[in-house]
Amino acid sequence: MGLIDIAFILLSAVAVISGWRVFVTDSMVRASFLLLLSFVAVALIILLMAAPYIGVATIFMMAVEMMVMALFMVMFMMNPAGLNPMMMVHQNRFAIGAGVVAFAGLSLAALATDFVDNRVDPAKRVVHDLGIELLGPSMLTFETAGVTLLATMVGAVVLSARSGRFGASDEGSLPPGLEPGGEPAGRKPEESGGHHHHHHMHG
Repeated sequence: MGLIDIAFILLSAVAVISGWRVFVTDSMVRASFLLLLSFVAVALIILLMAAPYIGVATIFMMAVEMMVMALFMVMFMMNPAGLNPMMMVHQNRFAIGAGVVAFAGLSLAALATDFVDNRVDPAKRVVHDLGIELLGPSMLTFETAGVTLLATMVGAVVLSARSGRFGASDEGSLPPGLEPGGEPAGRKPEESGGHHHHHHMHG
């Protein structure tokens, strides 16, 4: 067993275990990073299979997607930063059954398929030709999507900065009342001394 075989086994274990942990963790943010880890492990396996274009593209796309998802979870989850315990899976039995069937089907397809062994000339510009084939007529679309994702990430950072929706985030800001001059909406803050207590009393 060579180094590539050992790396394949280790990366496969990381991909499966982190993918399983996505559904048993109790935090949306942790689930996002666990899913990112699983995708990265799969992408590295693809690189081991001498498919650099698909492997690198998977890492880039999943890294951006999961980071944007995590940022939006921090900004908009009702529990603080999406880190409070919460149920991540609904219809547990159906979800488990669907996962087992999908895993068994994909495994059977991978083991039963007679893959073509047609080696490519090392001098052939495979990645270049594949990129032209995939992106040639759609380059403007991909460039536009890249700028849009960049703007999304910048916007997410700005929205999650110190200035929150209801005031400075580090001063115990409170949501507005349901009626003018009424009590702040939502759960009442805990009574505690110090700066935050002073702010609450005068909010």
